Amino acid sequence: MRSVVSKDGTRIAFDQSGQGPALILVSGASATRKDEASAAAALAPYFTVFAYDRRARGDSGDTPPYAVEREVEDIGALVDEAGGSAFVFGHSSGAVLALETARLLPGRITRLAVYEPPFIIDNSRPPAPADFVSHLNELVSSGRRGEAVEVFMKVAGLPAEMIAQMRQSPTWPRMEADAQSFVYDATIVADTERGDPSALKKWESTTVPTLVMDGTVFLGHPEPHEFMRHGADELARVLPNSRRLTLEGQDHGPADDVLVPALREFYLG
Repeated sequence: MRSVVSKDGTRIAFDQSGQGPALILVSGASATRKDEASAAAALAPYFTVFAYDRRARGDSGDTPPYAVEREVEDIGALVDEAGGSAFVFGHSSGAVLALETARLLPGRITRLAVYEPPFIIDNSRPPAPADFVSHLNELVSSGRRGEAVEVFMKVAGLPAEMIAQMRQSPTWPRMEADAQSFVYDATIVADTERGDPSALKKWESTTVPTLVMDGTVFLGHPEPHEFMRHGADELARVLPNSRRLTLEGQDHGPADDVLVPALREFYLG
């Protein structure tokens, strides 16, 4: 493990592996750099891979007050560590954070790939509650960390039986410990989960070449994946320099042997 210090003084932990062009992996909700280890190992023959703990989780620190810009600065610090520019891959809410980094730090990301940013831009699924962020913050502040994680997972679309199983898993204590990070993820996606496609227009001037990906499976079942598909389609339409790719048979956590070839082809041609 190594670390960089972000602009506000927060220490950000990361693992570096492989050789080649720099590639930073931006994880989604609850994930740490350890969850990225398999993908990082599969990418390491082709890239110098930076897998990091986003702030308020894993071995990284946190410095209130929170703003999405602070996490953009965290990625900026990693880009500096990588030599001043890098490829970036963002997954789920991490995809939204990666898009914001490309918008706010133009020229630092040379190619961007995103997988299933959880946009809700129409009525294909209910929007996130208007008080989602404030409710999570209240739960965490009052010490009801497990309840905060449950609420986040419920809004994310996980069924009650799956959440109950997760509560019994070895990873649940870590998720409770990192509950503050769920507030941050909810903040990142807040304006893009309201059922309004115009929320994506802020990326109209983001010119970095971008690969927009989704899968065809939801929660292990080959059923309609409409809200993810619609959001990915709209993002690809809004971005001025995008490619669109659907990974057949993949769910919200794509297999390395499917994802890595797609990333390698996009980044390296």
